[in-house]
Amino acid sequence: MTDHATRLDHTVLRVSDPIAAAHFYEKAVGLEPVRLADFSAGEAPFPSVRVSEETILDLMPRAKADRMTMLPGAADSSGHPVNHVCLSLSADAFDALLDRLREQSVPVSDIAHDSFGARGLARRSFYFRDPDGNIFEARHYD
Repeated sequence: MTDHATRLDHTVLRVSDPIAAAHFYEKAVGLEPVRLADFSAGEAPFPSVRVSEETILDLMPRAKADRMTMLPGAADSSGHPVNHVCLSLSADAFDALLDRLREQSVPVSDIAHDSFGARGLARRSFYFRDPDGNIFEARHYD
């Protein structure tokens, strides 16, 4: 039986260099690149990185923003009005991410406690930016 529950499938991030962005997400954040070789070979319009079995982040080249014509004003909305994307992790993965970001000299915010989210109060959370200025929150509930 197929589960037809609503889920987040993907989020599109506008980036200046999709290959560099994919490497950042792989090395600093620990996310697996998807279609990176295909993009490098000109066979895919953008690469992605896998957040979970069901969710990816598409790393769309900013240069292609003007091709977003499926909805009036879509090209002008590139990067706006989204404030941040939140990654929910286990406590161990949260600590590992924080360590990787610090090793890569990625600035991170102070650690917050008991911030509200989709699953209630998260025990700890923090924010960081990718090289293109996209803001991420990392949190854990357990």
